[in-house]
Amino acid sequence: MRYLHTMVRVRDLDASLDFYCAKLGLVEVSRVENAGGRFTLVFLCAPGDEELARARKAPMVELTYNWDPEDYQGGRNFGHLAYAVDDIYAACQRLMDGGVVINRPPRDGHMAFVRSPDGISVELLQAGAALPPAEPWASMPNEGQW
Repeated sequence: MRYLHTMVRVRDLDASLDFYCAKLGLVEVSRVENAGGRFTLVFLCAPGDEELARARKAPMVELTYNWDPEDYQGGRNFGHLAYAVDDIYAACQRLMDGGVVINRPPRDGHMAFVRSPDGISVELLQAGAALPPAEPWASMPNEGQW
Protein backbone atom coordinates (compact mmCIF):
# COMPACT_ATOMS: atom_id res chain seq x y z
CA MET A 1 0.00 0.00 0.00
CA ARG A 2 1.22 3.50 -0.86
CA TYR A 3 -0.21 6.86 0.15
CA LEU A 4 -1.40 8.77 -2.94
CA HIS A 5 -3.29 11.93 -2.01
CA THR A 6 -5.77 13.60 0.28
CA MET A 7 -9.00 14.88 -1.29
CA VAL A 8 -10.57 18.09 -0.05
CA ARG A 9 -13.86 19.41 -1.44
CA VAL A 10 -13.75 23.17 -1.99
CA ARG A 11 -16.52 25.73 -2.53
CA ASP A 12 -14.42 28.38 -4.30
CA LEU A 13 -11.60 27.02 -6.45
CA ASP A 14 -9.92 30.40 -6.94
CA ALA A 15 -9.88 31.17 -3.20
CA SER A 16 -8.60 27.68 -2.45
CA LEU A 17 -5.82 27.89 -5.04
CA ASP A 18 -4.84 31.30 -3.66
CA PHE A 19 -4.56 29.75 -0.18
CA TYR A 20 -2.85 26.48 -1.08
CA CYS A 21 -0.54 27.83 -3.82
CA ALA A 22 0.03 31.57 -3.42
CA LYS A 23 0.06 31.61 0.37
CA LEU A 24 0.94 28.10 1.59
CA GLY A 25 3.35 27.51 -1.32
CA LEU A 26 2.05 24.29 -2.89
CA VAL A 27 2.44 23.74 -6.64
CA GLU A 28 -0.29 22.70 -9.09
CA VAL A 29 0.89 19.59 -11.00
CA SER A 30 -2.26 18.56 -12.86
CA ARG A 31 -5.88 19.49 -13.47
CA VAL A 32 -8.86 17.50 -14.75
CA GLU A 33 -12.02 19.20 -16.01
CA ASN A 34 -14.95 16.76 -16.23
CA ALA A 35 -17.90 18.43 -17.97
CA GLY A 36 -20.03 15.29 -17.80
CA GLY A 37 -19.56 14.95 -14.05
CA ARG A 38 -19.55 18.73 -13.59
CA PHE A 39 -16.38 18.86 -11.49
CA THR A 40 -12.75 19.97 -11.59
CA LEU A 41 -9.88 18.15 -9.88
CA VAL A 42 -6.66 20.01 -9.14
CA PHE A 43 -3.65 18.09 -7.82
CA LEU A 44 -1.08 19.96 -5.71
CA CYS A 45 2.27 18.95 -4.27
CA ALA A 46 5.00 20.44 -2.11
CA PRO A 47 7.62 22.57 -3.90
CA GLY A 48 10.38 20.35 -5.25
CA ASP A 49 8.09 17.31 -5.51
CA GLU A 50 6.67 18.16 -8.95
CA GLU A 51 8.49 15.45 -10.89
CA LEU A 52 7.72 12.77 -8.31
CA ALA A 53 4.09 13.93 -8.07
CA ARG A 54 3.60 13.72 -11.85
CA ALA A 55 4.87 10.13 -11.59
CA ARG A 56 2.44 9.56 -8.67
CA LYS A 57 5.35 8.94 -6.28
CA ALA A 58 4.87 11.93 -3.97
CA PRO A 59 1.93 12.74 -1.71
CA MET A 60 -0.53 15.25 -3.12
CA VAL A 61 -3.62 17.20 -2.20
CA GLU A 62 -6.57 16.80 -4.57
CA LEU A 63 -8.87 19.82 -4.56
CA THR A 64 -12.30 18.72 -5.79
CA TYR A 65 -14.49 21.53 -7.05
CA ASN A 66 -18.07 20.55 -7.88
CA TRP A 67 -19.52 23.02 -10.38
CA ASP A 68 -22.98 22.90 -8.82
CA PRO A 69 -23.02 24.84 -5.53
CA GLU A 70 -22.81 22.77 -2.37
CA ASP A 71 -22.40 23.82 1.25
CA TYR A 72 -19.73 21.74 2.98
CA GLN A 73 -20.07 21.90 6.75
CA GLY A 74 -17.62 20.85 9.41
CA GLY A 75 -14.28 21.02 7.60
CA ARG A 76 -12.72 20.28 10.98
CA ASN A 77 -14.20 16.76 11.01
CA PHE A 78 -11.82 16.01 8.14
CA GLY A 79 -8.80 16.22 10.43
CA HIS A 80 -5.84 18.08 8.98
CA LEU A 81 -3.14 18.15 6.34
CA ALA A 82 0.43 18.26 7.62
CA TYR A 83 3.53 19.74 6.00
CA ALA A 84 7.13 20.01 7.20
CA VAL A 85 8.62 23.46 6.62
CA ASP A 86 12.25 24.63 6.67
CA ASP A 87 11.53 27.65 8.90
CA ILE A 88 8.22 27.64 10.78
CA TYR A 89 8.53 31.30 11.75
CA ALA A 90 9.12 32.43 8.15
CA ALA A 91 6.27 30.23 6.90
CA CYS A 92 3.85 31.65 9.46
CA GLN A 93 4.96 35.21 8.73
CA ARG A 94 4.42 34.66 4.98
CA LEU A 95 0.91 33.31 5.69
CA MET A 96 0.07 36.19 8.04
CA ASP A 97 1.35 38.70 5.47
CA GLY A 98 -1.09 37.04 3.03
CA GLY A 99 -4.01 37.58 5.38
CA VAL A 100 -4.14 34.05 6.83
CA VAL A 101 -4.99 33.75 10.54
CA ILE A 102 -2.47 31.69 12.51
CA ASN A 103 -4.90 29.70 14.66
CA ARG A 104 -2.23 27.97 16.72
CA PRO A 105 1.00 30.00 16.61
CA PRO A 106 4.38 28.21 16.73
CA ARG A 107 5.05 29.17 20.34
CA ASP A 108 7.26 26.09 20.72
CA GLY A 109 9.22 26.69 17.49
CA HIS A 110 7.85 23.39 16.23
CA MET A 111 4.13 23.40 15.35
CA ALA A 112 1.48 25.77 14.03
CA PHE A 113 -2.02 25.44 12.59
CA VAL A 114 -3.91 27.50 10.02
CA ARG A 115 -7.20 26.86 8.21
CA SER A 116 -8.06 26.97 4.51
CA PRO A 117 -10.98 29.04 3.17
CA ASP A 118 -13.07 25.84 3.49
CA GLY A 119 -12.18 25.28 7.15
CA ILE A 120 -9.62 22.52 6.60
CA SER A 121 -6.93 22.53 9.30
CA VAL A 122 -3.35 22.63 8.01
CA GLU A 123 -0.58 21.69 10.42
CA LEU A 124 2.89 23.12 9.84
CA LEU A 125 5.79 21.30 11.52
CA GLN A 126 9.34 22.54 11.75
CA ALA A 127 11.61 20.18 9.80
CA GLY A 128 14.27 18.82 12.12
CA ALA A 129 14.69 20.20 15.62
CA ALA A 130 12.36 22.88 16.95
CA LEU A 131 13.57 26.47 16.61
CA PRO A 132 14.21 28.41 19.82
CA PRO A 133 11.07 30.22 21.05
CA ALA A 134 10.86 33.72 19.56
CA GLU A 135 8.53 36.70 19.59
CA PRO A 136 5.93 37.53 18.49
CA TRP A 137 5.12 33.82 18.33
CA ALA A 138 6.06 32.85 21.91
CA SER A 139 3.38 35.07 23.47
CA MET A 140 0.77 34.93 20.69
CA PRO A 141 -2.52 33.32 21.79
CA ASN A 142 -4.54 30.75 19.87
CA GLU A 143 -7.26 32.21 17.65
CA GLY A 144 -10.37 30.28 16.70
CA GLN A 145 -10.32 26.52 16.17
CA TRP A 146 -7.47 24.51 14.81
